[in-house]
Amino acid sequence: MKILLTGANGYIGTRLLPLLLADNHEVVCMVRDERRFVLESDFGNKVQIVIGDLLKAETLKEIPNDIDAAYYFVHSMAANAKDFAALELESAQNFVKAIQHTQCKQLIYLTGIANDEDLSKHLNSRLAVEEVLKTSGIAFTILRAAIIIGSGSASFEIIRDLAEKLPVMVAPKWVRTKCQPIAIRDVLGYLSGVLVNEKAYNEVFDIGGPDILSYKQMLLGYAKSRGLKRYILTVPVLTPRLSSLWLNLVTAVPYALARSLVDSMKNEVICENEHIKKVVPRDCLTYESALNLAFEKIEQNSIVSSWKDALNRGYLETSFMDQVKVPQNGTVEYKVKMPFERKAEEVFDNIWEIGGKRGWYYLDWLWSFRGFLDKLFGGVGTRRGRTSNTSIQAGDVLDFWRVLLADKTNKRLLLYAEMKVPGEAWLEFKIIHYHGKSYLSQIATFRPNGLWGRIYWYAMYPFHLFIFDGMAKRITQYQTM
Repeated sequence: MKILLTGANGYIGTRLLPLLLADNHEVVCMVRDERRFVLESDFGNKVQIVIGDLLKAETLKEIPNDIDAAYYFVHSMAANAKDFAALELESAQNFVKAIQHTQCKQLIYLTGIANDEDLSKHLNSRLAVEEVLKTSGIAFTILRAAIIIGSGSASFEIIRDLAEKLPVMVAPKWVRTKCQPIAIRDVLGYLSGVLVNEKAYNEVFDIGGPDILSYKQMLLGYAKSRGLKRYILTVPVLTPRLSSLWLNLVTAVPYALARSLVDSMKNEVICENEHIKKVVPRDCLTYESALNLAFEKIEQNSIVSSWKDALNRGYLETSFMDQVKVPQNGTVEYKVKMPFERKAEEVFDNIWEIGGKRGWYYLDWLWSFRGFLDKLFGGVGTRRGRTSNTSIQAGDVLDFWRVLLADKTNKRLLLYAEMKVPGEAWLEFKIIHYHGKSYLSQIATFRPNGLWGRIYWYAMYPFHLFIFDGMAKRITQYQTM
């Protein structure tokens, strides 16, 4: 069968794609920027890429007419836009109009459990998207999930950050809210199980694991699985805003996402029906088993996708890949050209592993402090780390940078800053050869936004003198163990 997969670069889409291919389906991946999509050689000719922006109806004409089913994985949980709900609605409406001109027999949508009456703004928005999809005249299947537990999932990483870093937690009352977590493996099992399954047509299913837990129990359960002693004190005085700021400072999530999560945590997310078990029978993993599976993937360095790799400003924003060409006009630069006598491959391996656990080779505490300041002002900070310690590709996050170009063949890495700065910043590493000698070229480029941007650059310039020089020197000298 021919399947349309929207959000093919996202956390769920990236993991579902190989399962669909394993079942011998032909998959059409709709992306806004094909530069972010890694077309692996073993996909063969079973993957077709279609460029389309759901906020621009005219770009959706390339969707093939002969698709049999479509997955709709479009959310803007991390979007900063105040009118994100209207944008999500417009996105869904454009999608429905486009899909009605095809032979599609089924629309599949993954969303959040929304059984409470007083829903958060984000859950209300997703409920509105459901209603739009139901009006298409095409059979719909809607899967509503609570917290998804898996390596790289936002929920898992937040629980991990809190439990690993805080021996004693002062938490707001929402930690008592009940939820029904589900393993990513089971979510994918249900998503593939309902595909062109007539028993699932025009149905809304709640999906969850076997455990019903409070957020407090989930945190303590994580701590127990890791052999950690943790204490949680619940206080009524932490408002949603204070809770969001606290979550932003302690975990890797930016403030906009933290606020969305906190607002939604007032709602119990428990399955009210178990009809899915009759349509797609399966024994779901317990919360403890889901945690252990996530740990295995992390230890094996085989995290397939991560929520952190989603765009910082949400799905509905302009593609960051347009920044891949570093501007030459209206910019200031700091260049380092460091000679070395080692093999170029060894030096570039050090570049390839920069950030995350490896760090920045020189004065890591200053990088961490800059990340802390970024967090204070609502930025992403450095806690996002990197998805994989050994591989890197365009679109990945790297602490408070976004990878624009990762070219191992030509030995070049280009990063774009997502931290809070009065302008735009790029950081480029590449290996060059000149007159028989090898050099590490390291260029920090900044395009200031007005007077404050220039003041910022020159205030930081003294730090650049020793930070970037020291980093380049360490990169050329560092020996792996």
